[in-house]
Amino acid sequence: MANKALKTKQKSLASEIVSSLEAKLSELGAASKKMKKSIEKSAEKLAKKLAKMAHKAEKKAAKPAKASEKKAKKEASKTKKNADKTAKNAARTARKAANAVKKTPAPAAPASTSKPATSAKKPASTSRPTPAPKPAATAKTQAPTPKPKADQPARTSATPDATPESAAEAPTGK
Repeated sequence: MANKALKTKQKSLASEIVSSLEAKLSELGAASKKMKKSIEKSAEKLAKKLAKMAHKAEKKAAKPAKASEKKAKKEASKTKKNADKTAKNAARTARKAANAVKKTPAPAAPASTSKPATSAKKPASTSRPTPAPKPAATAKTQAPTPKPKADQPARTSATPDATPESAAEAPTGK
């Protein structure tokens, strides 16, 4: 369907170009059949190129509209999904709270002790094991010392920030 519309645009544009050029030629003088034929061919080529360019411009203009529609649809689906998750999480939290209330015994009469009463803890989830502690790092790496500039003396192990490890690695300059 778009091709038919494009071709009709091309034909009407070509006829307009031909008529305007022939009008200019008639002002200048008589035009031969060969000139008229050449003008028609050139007008058709020009109309074809112009119609293609116009069609591309229309497509480009329609593209952002489609993208914004797509983006809006995606955002709507995302908000719906988040709302569903929120409702599900709220229900789960309510169930956990109800179960926690059922499992906790009624508080006993406070005995006269110096310790304050401890709050009820949530039962630990059995589905997740606690992670093992990570071992401590044993060896520390030392940052490389910058090369001395020509006008500054070279650093040696006698500097206060030197360690026994860096003194063994430092060049002596011999």
